[in-house]
Amino acid sequence: MLRKLKAIANTDDKKRLISNFFSLSILQGMNFLLPLITFPYLVRVLGVEYFGFLAFATATISYFQVITDYGFNLTATRDIALHREDPAKLREIFSAVMTIKVLLMIGSFIVLTIFTFSVEFFAVNWQVYLLTFGMVLGQVLFPVWFFQGLQRMKYVTYLNIFAKAIFTGAIFLFVKEQSDYMLVPVLNSLGFIIAGLWSLAIVFKTFSIRFEIQSVQTIKHYLKDGWYVFLSQFKVALFGQSNIVILGLLTNNVAVGYYSAAEKIMRALSMLSIPITGALFPYMANDIRTNKVLAIRKLKKIMKYGTLIYVVLLTLVFIYAPQIITLIYTDKMLPSVLVLRIMLLVPLTIFINNIYGTQILLNTDRQKEFFKVVLIGAILNLILCTILSYTYSYIGTAVSLLIVEVYIMIGMYVYAKKGNEEL
Repeated sequence: MLRKLKAIANTDDKKRLISNFFSLSILQGMNFLLPLITFPYLVRVLGVEYFGFLAFATATISYFQVITDYGFNLTATRDIALHREDPAKLREIFSAVMTIKVLLMIGSFIVLTIFTFSVEFFAVNWQVYLLTFGMVLGQVLFPVWFFQGLQRMKYVTYLNIFAKAIFTGAIFLFVKEQSDYMLVPVLNSLGFIIAGLWSLAIVFKTFSIRFEIQSVQTIKHYLKDGWYVFLSQFKVALFGQSNIVILGLLTNNVAVGYYSAAEKIMRALSMLSIPITGALFPYMANDIRTNKVLAIRKLKKIMKYGTLIYVVLLTLVFIYAPQIITLIYTDKMLPSVLVLRIMLLVPLTIFINNIYGTQILLNTDRQKEFFKVVLIGAILNLILCTILSYTYSYIGTAVSLLIVEVYIMIGMYVYAKKGNEEL
């Protein structure tokens, strides 16, 4: 096996690709395992209602995470990958992106504060929302896009594992009864912030990057460059986290708890493809510009094998869904079984969406088509989710998500094929 890997990794780019793949595999393995440890514990200690409430608060704050990301995890990653041999350009990209993210974070916090204290539904538990916002601060400080663009994902892996290990250990140490529920966002936010500060220290020391104040013109350039991707990702949030928010507003925290329990398993299954797709993106940014036909052939092969693996895995999860839910959450969460089964096609559609949308459309500068598909999907989801959640509670929410993800998959394929007959 080792000999085969050495034969494949015959260039620096391929060595970095393989290194990034293994780093992301370890990271996603931890992302999969640690929640399986903490979530059952939180359900037992806090109960389904408080578990659902914390999921609702996290979903609400996720909007601000998308705003402060501003699509830079794609556009800045691409820019860093294309200019990684130019130190001056790297400083410009890093400084401009961090400036924008900090300004967006300040604006987001002001909006959250006004909204939280002016809307009675949120004012009742205002402390939880403000404490959960610490995740946004930690995410702003952590330049994942910088490490990914340089194809040095080992740093992201180490720091994320460190942050999540702190959070996991602290949950068992400090959260002992239902009244401790407010400690959950505190501990989660602290993990994010510590990892963010540490990552900045690595950027400055290891990569000799320094922050430089950028001109208004430069800031505008990066704002404009990330606009369509930001809108696309914000629309993704509208049919991702908005489902939990809509469900919480229309029903109750118990329904949110049942839906969230199943969705967390579904999201964990979706993350299994991230080591491949995440490592591929900066690599494909260069590869597609060099030989688009060959690059697309590689992507087709990856999609073929990835789809086969997912079909086998998701079929097994469908069959054993009751046992999986009981094992992870105990029989308190058995109503989540049907939700999980409904959503099981979503991880496969997300994987295929990434190949056609992120890897092909974005790497061929077709952000407008990417945005159009996601925009229609977001509007469709808001309509469907509101109607179906009101009528069928958490079951309707799951059906809405599935319909929209299938639409996105078809839309990305249609647009990707238009410009690439080899598909």
